[in-house]
Amino acid sequence: MRWFLLLAATLAIYSVSGEARSQESTKTMADVIAEASASDWRTPEPVMTLYLTLQGGTVVIELAPEFAPDTVANIQRLVKARYFDGLSINRVQENYVVQLGDPQAEDNAARPHGLADRLEPEFFRPRSGLSFVELASEDPYADTVGFAGGFPMGADTERAWLTHCYAMVGVGRDVPPDSGIGTELYIVTGHAPRHLDRNVTLVGRVLQGMELLTTLPRGTGALGFYEQESERIPIESVRLASEVPRGERVGLRVLRTDTRTFQELIKSRQFRTENWFVDPAGRIGVCNVPIPVSGR
Repeated sequence: MRWFLLLAATLAIYSVSGEARSQESTKTMADVIAEASASDWRTPEPVMTLYLTLQGGTVVIELAPEFAPDTVANIQRLVKARYFDGLSINRVQENYVVQLGDPQAEDNAARPHGLADRLEPEFFRPRSGLSFVELASEDPYADTVGFAGGFPMGADTERAWLTHCYAMVGVGRDVPPDSGIGTELYIVTGHAPRHLDRNVTLVGRVLQGMELLTTLPRGTGALGFYEQESERIPIESVRLASEVPRGERVGLRVLRTDTRTFQELIKSRQFRTENWFVDPAGRIGVCNVPIPVSGR
């Protein structure tokens, strides 16, 4: 009987292992992208795309109105009013964030913005009515994680929110939760500070130009703020893509996250088949799933 139980246990283990292996992808991410059809890609809406121009080039940001409609509307108003033009990047903290806005925001010399000084925070939204692709992943910060409209997100039974993954864009705020109105923005440039989820309004993510931000000189002041005015990085302009002539727009496509192709991409990263990998993890976190962008 003991041998029979041992054999049964061995067969059970083999069965589970075989079932897990059957879920593996035999493709690499490059294979998945190469096989993607035109319908697997989408073009970001010009009215929801920002061009942040610095001396070194342009950072392209896609906004997420499905999660933060009022804050996104504020940012659009500010951009159309040319609020950000001539302001600066004021904080570059190693392995954390780049922050931009008015360096004199707390002084009498602050640039007028024409917005209300308070805005109801959009840290999360109702889960109901949101279509998203769930990622089979245990996550320490959310009951469920996945992707909605091309953005990484978390959720519980009632709420959904964007997650602080690399390249995500958030709105700076003071201690009062309603103090983040869109005049101050930050971009995650290092490890994923997921402890900030549901405490800051996230409004989008960078599609192109992260190298322009991650290579900036680090600030030497507290939290990476620049201590001298001469250290700040000038912002030449911020524009909505819809304000730019069609021929001058950056032609980008983003892989849709609501497709079978994206599911294959997730598996290709979960079960790495490249020759270099000896023991693929077989699991993946929401911030480790890339959302490919193609174009110039």
